[in-house]
Amino acid sequence: MTGLAIYGGLFVTAFIAATILPLQSEAALVALLLTGDRPWWALVAAASAGNVLGSLTNWMLGRGIERYRDRKWFPADAKALDRAQRWYRRYGKWSLLLSWAPVVGDPLTVIAGVLREPLGSFLLLVGIAKVARYLILTALTLNLFT
Repeated sequence: MTGLAIYGGLFVTAFIAATILPLQSEAALVALLLTGDRPWWALVAAASAGNVLGSLTNWMLGRGIERYRDRKWFPADAKALDRAQRWYRRYGKWSLLLSWAPVVGDPLTVIAGVLREPLGSFLLLVGIAKVARYLILTALTLNLFT
């Protein structure tokens, strides 16, 4: 497999994993790290870029999705959306540091778009969270803490 295909595959996996589709980019990153064929920092960069851009997609969806909240097919009922918005208003943009977390991370990035979080602060906080998660996973995988 060529280097471009490896990095591209990891990027796409991380991108999809950051959206509401279920996919585990962490498993792909660990598998590639364990082969030792590629520099860890390049793998972390590819996974981070894909994951942040996937979250940016969620943010952009959030910017336009609320106009459909009364439609039958809307993925969340009005009560759940209101609850998520109250939670985000309460904890603010700093809650985006949890954007890496399973279950809550992806909805947080959508709600940030719904509530018009400025793009700059969104990218900064989500970028910190996503890169930190992959760096910690890499350090644990490669036993860099010992």
